[in-house]
Amino acid sequence: MHLPTPVQQIITSLQAAGFDAYAVGGCVRDMLLKKVPKDWDVTTTASPAEIQKLFPKSFYTNTFGTVTVLAESTDPTLQKIEVTTYRIDSQYSDQRHPDTVTFTSTLEEDLSRRDFTINAIAVQEVGKQARATKNKNEAVIDDLIVIDPFGGMKDLNAGVIRAVGDPNQRFQEDALRLLRAVRLAAQLDFTIEPATLQAMQAQRQRLAKVSAERVQQEIIKLALTDEPEKGCNLLEQTGLLAVILPELQEGVGVGQNKHHIYTVFDHCIKSLQFASQYDYPLHVRLAALFHDIGKPRTKRPQGNDFTFYAHDIVGARMTEKLMKRLQFSTDLTNQVTHLVRHHMFYYDVGKVTEAGLRRLLRRVGPANFDDLIKLRIAERKGSGVPKAEPYRLRHLQFMAEKAAQQPISTSQLAINGSDLMQELQLTPGPRIGGILNALLAEVLDNPLKNDREHLLTRAKELQDKDPAELKAMGEQARDDEQRKQDELIKRKYHV
Repeated sequence: MHLPTPVQQIITSLQAAGFDAYAVGGCVRDMLLKKVPKDWDVTTTASPAEIQKLFPKSFYTNTFGTVTVLAESTDPTLQKIEVTTYRIDSQYSDQRHPDTVTFTSTLEEDLSRRDFTINAIAVQEVGKQARATKNKNEAVIDDLIVIDPFGGMKDLNAGVIRAVGDPNQRFQEDALRLLRAVRLAAQLDFTIEPATLQAMQAQRQRLAKVSAERVQQEIIKLALTDEPEKGCNLLEQTGLLAVILPELQEGVGVGQNKHHIYTVFDHCIKSLQFASQYDYPLHVRLAALFHDIGKPRTKRPQGNDFTFYAHDIVGARMTEKLMKRLQFSTDLTNQVTHLVRHHMFYYDVGKVTEAGLRRLLRRVGPANFDDLIKLRIAERKGSGVPKAEPYRLRHLQFMAEKAAQQPISTSQLAINGSDLMQELQLTPGPRIGGILNALLAEVLDNPLKNDREHLLTRAKELQDKDPAELKAMGEQARDDEQRKQDELIKRKYHV
């Protein structure tokens, strides 16, 4: 193992100037695990001013001793390397950042302030000639001198997340570490050692003081891991879930109907796990996690079973509210909410008409249809009793592609508002929109009617009708189809 050239050049320059310097933190952890680090950090005895003097291409915009050095590299992860002076942190009044920092001259004191033992390992290159280790906390691995005063290598080999020193103190200093422990356990497929896990449970309420944006970022990172189900179970086990996602917590222990063998919560996180397994994009993963959160609030007994009518509508509202609370971007919130709202579409070969499918495309939007199929696959796999649906889904995608070529909005009609004004001598107003909506209702039932001459003839027949009546014609056609779909859903799925 070798440090990347830009990192080693920084360390070598610091050493040549008389300072100690090591690579440290998550980059070292990942390197030792044979993973590719996402960024690189260096710790040193040099002060921020001394670092900037050595590296003119740098900037210092904080009060915590971290200077960002700009390096020449084609690798984006090596273009900005953070170099931080050895430091000791003081009290954390905001549960996130130290009130003040004190620079120190010893590496072990700097490592002692870090969150977990696997992140409290420092390394530097041995150099051209191998050297003997100084003490029990040092070891030589390949071409690296490894400084490990808190047993991080042992925990790396055992697959354990353990807080450095007193776990309660570590979480009191920075409450975001509670979520970071969960995310690392999922990301690395590690376990959390008992004392650290117990401290997480005891300190869980401190997480409420962490900014929504930082919580949101950890949720995103967790959703993008290979083992998000494991992370979600840890959130529930430690009580953190109730603090950050109470809507998802509502599904814990809530049984479903005969089409599911898992509780609502277990079904949601298993759906997320399958979305991760299939490497679906973030918005589909979050939709898989949230798609059934409306079920606990809509659960009603029906004979020997239960119904969850309108849980898709209730769940979409809950999803939108929680994502806004956690300051997710507007675009991502809209994407996820839209998928949750429409995840209950029904399709059975030979029973759903082409007109019905065109109306589904109109509601969902052609651009979102593939994502809706992905969500359906994940949630069916996550039900515990997945049905053999590959043919149906393939047939649905075929029919959807065919139907997408037919009009599903007034903008796809063979005539537009300008045509109506020119041919029928109409003035701008609600009548034009009403006529177009009424024509669209007919075309949705029969795409062959999307012919300019036919539509102009029908428009002449409709022009004397009341605009409100014309609008109602279009809406009635769409509502009738929606009711048919809802009835099919209720009879087939009892949801």
